[in-house]
Amino acid sequence: MASLSTSFSPSSAALHEFAMGRRPLAQVLHVAGKSPSGSATFRVVSQNFASQFPRDPFHWSKRMRSAGMAYASSTAEKTIYEYTVKDIDGKNVPLNKFKGKVMLIVNVASRCGLTTSNYTELSHIYEKYKTQGFEILAFPCNQFGAQEPGSNSDIKQFACTRFKAEFPIFDKVDVNGPTTAPVYQYLKSHAGGFLGDLIKWNFEKFLVDKNGKVVERYPPTTSPFQIEKDIKKLLAA
Repeated sequence: MASLSTSFSPSSAALHEFAMGRRPLAQVLHVAGKSPSGSATFRVVSQNFASQFPRDPFHWSKRMRSAGMAYASSTAEKTIYEYTVKDIDGKNVPLNKFKGKVMLIVNVASRCGLTTSNYTELSHIYEKYKTQGFEILAFPCNQFGAQEPGSNSDIKQFACTRFKAEFPIFDKVDVNGPTTAPVYQYLKSHAGGFLGDLIKWNFEKFLVDKNGKVVERYPPTTSPFQIEKDIKKLLAA
């Protein structure tokens, strides 16, 4: 069998298309020599590629960020501290008030299957670390199964009465689509990878360090307790 060499140098756009299922592997891999996609050699190459780069958007998000291949964005020149948001009572809150603190930013909902566990754990972690420079910023969102249909006052009463939430809760926002809140455009552009334009569901989480850098993004199924070790590490830095 003739020897074949592989050149793994696809563009980030090509990788994105593959990860999202819109481009076949044969168009992403560059195999030198005569190598039809049905050949044994190509199958070995493609199997090795697939094992290292599974078609899993969350895997890609982390891998691409670690490789320094995050997507460019028009918000790249900004910092998170340049944004102003409205709180649950409609008052403007400049995010620079949280400068120097570790922040966990999460889109919340009142009628989700993840609601009870997340609000309970978020309240516990906030109580534990709030005096050490830690903040939770909760943004209600009704884009996922219409599970946050209430008014701001309804949301505030629910969170603060049922779960004793003391962390800041903000105005209801959109986190996907053309009306995405600017702060979420920023978060996704700086911790996006292949999910740069998509929040998957309620209770997706972004961890921001003391310098305002987005250092990690967690899927909705990651519980706040699972993030605690990362929070402690940033607080100690």
